[in-house]
Amino acid sequence: MKVFAYSVRSEEVPLFETYAKELGIDIETTNVPPTAATAEQARGADAISIVTTPVDAQLVEKFHVLGIRYISTRTIGFEHIDMQAAQNIGIGVGNVSYSPYSVAEYTVMLMLMCLRKMKLITARSAVQDFSLAGTAGTELHSKTVGVIGTGRLGRTVICLLRGFGCTVLANDIYPNAEIEKLADYVPLEELLQRSDIITLHVPATDDGTYLLGAEQFGRMKDGIVLINTARGSLIDQTSLIEAIETGKIGAAALDVVQNEKGLYYNDCKTTPLTNRQMLLLRSYPNVILTPHMAFHTDQAIEGMVRNSLQACKKALTSTR
Repeated sequence: MKVFAYSVRSEEVPLFETYAKELGIDIETTNVPPTAATAEQARGADAISIVTTPVDAQLVEKFHVLGIRYISTRTIGFEHIDMQAAQNIGIGVGNVSYSPYSVAEYTVMLMLMCLRKMKLITARSAVQDFSLAGTAGTELHSKTVGVIGTGRLGRTVICLLRGFGCTVLANDIYPNAEIEKLADYVPLEELLQRSDIITLHVPATDDGTYLLGAEQFGRMKDGIVLINTARGSLIDQTSLIEAIETGKIGAAALDVVQNEKGLYYNDCKTTPLTNRQMLLLRSYPNVILTPHMAFHTDQAIEGMVRNSLQACKKALTSTR
């Protein structure tokens, strides 16, 4: 059995080698993404392992012609893969899970950074401005936090928040019995109205509609803190920008934004950025942008590689 892994970062190489040896898999890796131009490199493999590069119907068909029987994405989400095209021609597709603490701890860190005005403080400190004016923050323990989505990530965030003494509201179409002991499940509209902080932990919507837009922002408290470590497509960025400029949103921390593909995970120091809304968001003193890296811990990377290879072996072994 052979697996060809695309978009492999330097820290992943020894992990692929170690787990491939343990699982009896012949592994080959490259740091380039899967494209029409690089697909040929996977010839002779039974499966490929990818990350977030889009794999459309045409590319799915190309891999099928090359003999690929399974696509494993080293991510939780798989909306970058044309699932219908893969199903139509019989290619299996699977995602992975990894330590929920990676994203959950990052989420809480972003909440604290927003509340304590860390963007302003670090910017001033960088130019040796150590004055106090305008830097007074507020404390997390006194806040009501609304958690939208109580899957593995949302549940872990709630467990961490309880340690801070927050009041936690939760919303999910499938309430969790254990979380009911730690948070109050409420309708989305109530969560929007009562929360001081709102954090998103749900997948992208199938129909492309926004979870949060102008109508939802209008129902929130003035000065709300918004955290998004889930998917940029959950938020209408035009409405978000308006809500920031009017003061409806007091602070935001976004690890994901709309149209981030092609920018995040690349060195763009000498490249004019074409995502104008992202540039505008970066300019606000009360908005923190990070490049889709909440997952990026040693433990999560190890889990992504291990689980991707395990999924390939299980899928291909069961289809023989």
